[in-house]
Amino acid sequence: MDRRSIIKNAGIAGVLAAGVAPAVHAQAAVRWRLSSSFPKALDTIFGAAHIFSEKVKAMSGGKFEISVHAGGEITPPFGVVDAVQQGSVECAHTAPYYFFGKNEAFALGCAIPFGLNSRQMTAWMYEGNGLKLMREFYAKYSMINFPMGNTGAQMGGWYRKEIKTVKDLKGLKFRTGGFPGKVMEKLGVIPQNIPGGEIYTALEKGTIDAAEWVGPYDDQKLGFNKVAPFYYYPGWWEGGPQLDLYVNQKAYDALSPENKAILEAAASYAHVDMQAKYDGKNPNALKQLVGSGTKLRPFSNEILAAAFKAAEELYSELNDKNEDWKKIYADYSKFRADSNLWFRFTEAKFDSFMQSQKL
Repeated sequence: MDRRSIIKNAGIAGVLAAGVAPAVHAQAAVRWRLSSSFPKALDTIFGAAHIFSEKVKAMSGGKFEISVHAGGEITPPFGVVDAVQQGSVECAHTAPYYFFGKNEAFALGCAIPFGLNSRQMTAWMYEGNGLKLMREFYAKYSMINFPMGNTGAQMGGWYRKEIKTVKDLKGLKFRTGGFPGKVMEKLGVIPQNIPGGEIYTALEKGTIDAAEWVGPYDDQKLGFNKVAPFYYYPGWWEGGPQLDLYVNQKAYDALSPENKAILEAAASYAHVDMQAKYDGKNPNALKQLVGSGTKLRPFSNEILAAAFKAAEELYSELNDKNEDWKKIYADYSKFRADSNLWFRFTEAKFDSFMQSQKL
């Protein structure tokens, strides 16, 4: 009797007893490395990569593990795109606008001055054309992206002196994250693109005059209030900055369908979790900062109007010289206009009323 006859005529117990059970191919274990652009001290923005890694391991039953490495451990904080593109690491967690020097279109996957807020950004990605357009763009760099975190609207940074007019910005050496610096240059600012873990030292030593990072919770952890007294808002250049998981395309293509689904689901979980953490932790941190002497100040309408004009000028210039930007920004800007019209009649009115109440 041949093997197929045994399997056909015997029950499973008989097959096992005969010692000729069909081979069972267990899914091979997958081990990846993730390089982050952020320091370990920040349990929010760096921590999102750990949340992601833990979910991947849990959902795969331990068969898919991703080790997480802070900026500088494997690659420099701003070297993660090169590392993913070259396959030195399988994936990275970063802010896309850090890489505007490669192509300004990177910024559209993160935040641009006077761009989308966090909910609008998520909507553009998942319900608009954002994810499709950005993935077409990132394919040029041999990688695929997954939204993985958003800080929500950020603060406008820490300053050694008061900033009352546009003139006060001229000559200011200001640390900001990548692309926004191109708008600030038009206002006379001298932008400095410094990794998060190096900002405090630069501000303390006077290498820079001002700096922005995210918001109260992270800023308090990094100690900026100890070296600069004035804290401005809002961060008009970051209304809803999205963080991304970048994955090497070949590494992604080699995954099983199950592991691809796990990767996507874990990134989505971390995406929601990050903003929940910021929204939950920032209020108390802001109270503590103000209570310890921080001088909270709004940017004047003059500054906001001048910055908006400068941003629109920049986007027009980029439309004329960068085809990647032009293609993606056309869709982005239309989505922004439609979304703001909707928010104007719902979120904005509701929020402004509630925030004026004494609760």
